[in-house]
Amino acid sequence: MTRSATPQLPASRLIRIPFVSLTDRKTTDLSTPRPEPASLPLAPLGLKDFANLSTGVRMTAELDGPFAVFLIGARVNQPWNVPAWLPVFRAMPRMLRELQAQPDLGLLGGQTHGGTLIQYWRSAEHLHAYAHARDHAHLPAWRAFNQAAQRHPGAVGIWHETYLLQPGGYETMYVDMPPTGLGRAGTLLPATGRRQSAQGRLGSLPTGVGTGT
Repeated sequence: MTRSATPQLPASRLIRIPFVSLTDRKTTDLSTPRPEPASLPLAPLGLKDFANLSTGVRMTAELDGPFAVFLIGARVNQPWNVPAWLPVFRAMPRMLRELQAQPDLGLLGGQTHGGTLIQYWRSAEHLHAYAHARDHAHLPAWRAFNQAAQRHPGAVGIWHETYLLQPGGYETMYVDMPPTGLGRAGTLLPATGRRQSAQGRLGSLPTGVGTGT
């Protein structure tokens, strides 16, 4: 008796599962800035986001004024030590739900890439105020993590990085992509005119810096 071969779907039929994002911003009127959202729904990218792609159109994203980019991630070093790392992963959804419900706390948007959470904040002051507020979810979770780290040294590692960006100090490019990265926190615009090149999108660059694409 021969085993039947497993049917293979053609590449055109395959669907990649998208990462979970903090916002579900839609590209509607790309010619005018959009107001800040009243909430940041915790929803994955849907098939509609991919169905509405404008093939071959180059887009860029901008955000008015300075802002902060915050990266955070965790690494499980002792997978068998579940009590040590499980609370870390349970705490993050609570914080994201809180930030979603209270956009005045300063989170503009974000998404995950693998095990890294990328967030865009209105300012570093908003980020630090939330991190140290006694009446919000982060501080109790941070204290609980430190206590667990003392009981289970080396079981789980965490890291974060913060970047402060000024207008003209960053540039973005998206081709055949749904709203991604800064495109989910700021305003998506066609990469035309001065925005056509990386140098134009960056504004004034030091002498000797190439234009890029």
